[in-house]
Amino acid sequence: MTARPLLVIAHSITKLGADAVGAVVICGSHGGVYPAYLAALGGVRAVVLNDAGVGKDAAGIASLPYLQALGIAAACVAHSSCRIGDANDMLARGTISHANEHAAALGVVAGQSCADASERLTKAVHRQMRAPAAVENRRVLAPPGAQRRLVLIDSASLVRPEDAGQIVITGSHGGLIGGEARLALQIDALVGVFNDAGGGPDACGRARLPALETRGIAAITVAHTSARIGDALSSYRDGVISDANPAALRLGAQIGIPAQVFLDAAVRLER
Repeated sequence: MTARPLLVIAHSITKLGADAVGAVVICGSHGGVYPAYLAALGGVRAVVLNDAGVGKDAAGIASLPYLQALGIAAACVAHSSCRIGDANDMLARGTISHANEHAAALGVVAGQSCADASERLTKAVHRQMRAPAAVENRRVLAPPGAQRRLVLIDSASLVRPEDAGQIVITGSHGGLIGGEARLALQIDALVGVFNDAGGGPDACGRARLPALETRGIAAITVAHTSARIGDALSSYRDGVISDANPAALRLGAQIGIPAQVFLDAAVRLER
């Protein structure tokens, strides 16, 4: 009988397979609640995520208390130490910034390499549990006078084919999953909105913007300090634009203005 791998590399927590059960998962996703929920749902032994700059209300590390309550060891690497969305880079040069109590009890501490922390996490107890209550959220708004819909999804993975041509506001980070431009957004929206996750090496937290520009899709990021990562409603109501691709600038986006000002105007455009 083949032993299960103790270490699984996943660029996105939405891509977990059966091999994640009982494994330590090194994942390029942000450390918010939704990735934590998916990690628990996937039956992981322990998980390491990206702190996404920590951000508003410490949303970038909200996975840690969430998983602590479920008895799962978890840690986050510093967003400045490796590219978000790239688990290979994370394992190669990521540095731990935060850990929950279960992980700390195994010797995981701030300043440690991701590789070292991962080895320590293989000693974590694998806790079997019933699936936690779902936390994903999707809202569709049609303001008065709107020519299209505002689609609010806490994760870009929740996008649907019928969202093509609409304004898609996500809680996701603006990095490319595994560096793959084709995964920037699964449909051709009019506008895509993401969290800049603190920027990170090579401005990786904004890498979806040029990728979407090549497809003619307007895209913006909101500052991680202005909106809670993993929370599309916060992106819409609280977000301040930190970057915009040329297509978004042509639609009226401006760096430094509230995202809602731009989005409420864009939803009424005739095109």
